[in-house]
Amino acid sequence: MAVPVIDFSKVNGEERAKTMAEIANGCEEWGFFQLTNHGIPEELLERVKKVCSECYKLEREEIFKNSTPVKLLNEIVDKKSGEKLENIDWEDVFILMDDNEWPTGTPGFRETMAEYRSELKKLAEKIMEVMDENLGLPKGYIKKAFNDGDGDNAFFGTKVSHYPPCPNPELVANGLRAHTDAGGVILLFQDDEVGGLQMLKDGQWIDVQPLRNAIVINTGDQIEVLSNGRYKSCWHRVQVKTDGNRRSIASFYNPSMQATICPAPQLLEKENQQVEITYPKFVFADYMSVYADQKFLPKEPRFQALRAM
Repeated sequence: MAVPVIDFSKVNGEERAKTMAEIANGCEEWGFFQLTNHGIPEELLERVKKVCSECYKLEREEIFKNSTPVKLLNEIVDKKSGEKLENIDWEDVFILMDDNEWPTGTPGFRETMAEYRSELKKLAEKIMEVMDENLGLPKGYIKKAFNDGDGDNAFFGTKVSHYPPCPNPELVANGLRAHTDAGGVILLFQDDEVGGLQMLKDGQWIDVQPLRNAIVINTGDQIEVLSNGRYKSCWHRVQVKTDGNRRSIASFYNPSMQATICPAPQLLEKENQQVEITYPKFVFADYMSVYADQKFLPKEPRFQALRAM
């Protein structure tokens, strides 16, 4: 069983119908799929790999060596207690947004990542238009919902992560604990060589195999709500490795904090019969306040908590 790989260039060609169906299947049956020929220049992707890897070596590696996960692991090893690090992630991470502080010590980092983020945001909007069409929604419906209208208020952030080699993987449960993503559409540029990302499919954890310069797409909780459960957000995790420093660059196209999210009305009517409304109506900021405490717990109670608000 392998995560679907889809040639995105064919969405505008003779094989459009087939490609649209493949994306629909990826959203409905998997919650994960990989895009090739997605339109992001190869030269830009190679630069992204270079500056992110250099940034870790120049600006982040020493910080990680003194981080909480490393200190806790060293304590366990020294005590020989047999404990295992359960509720912590073996991960170095920082977030890039339009208005926060970016790393400054890596040549070309800001220029490259600003260009990359611009390209990824456009790709996210194309993917949302495909989802609109596959769901039978008006063009631009999901984007408008996330932007709380016709403005440009949606949140677009990029999480740059590295998962360094772990000297005692038997004592560390996770590179990143299993979770679903809170937001909308997630676009992941993962390491070409070092694996570790897994998704849960039919009760089984399967590898999201590294594929050179592909963009991995997964749907978040808000897409699940807008589609009234037709598209499900998928549980995923990262395993620790003893060899290689896994690079992971995930970009999130999420609703604005003020956006009101609910199942699309067009999906609640079928041949003049009312479809059961599975999800509550809520403001995204309220969802995030619940998610902050329940990220690594079952997602259904999050929606139940919002019903009670």
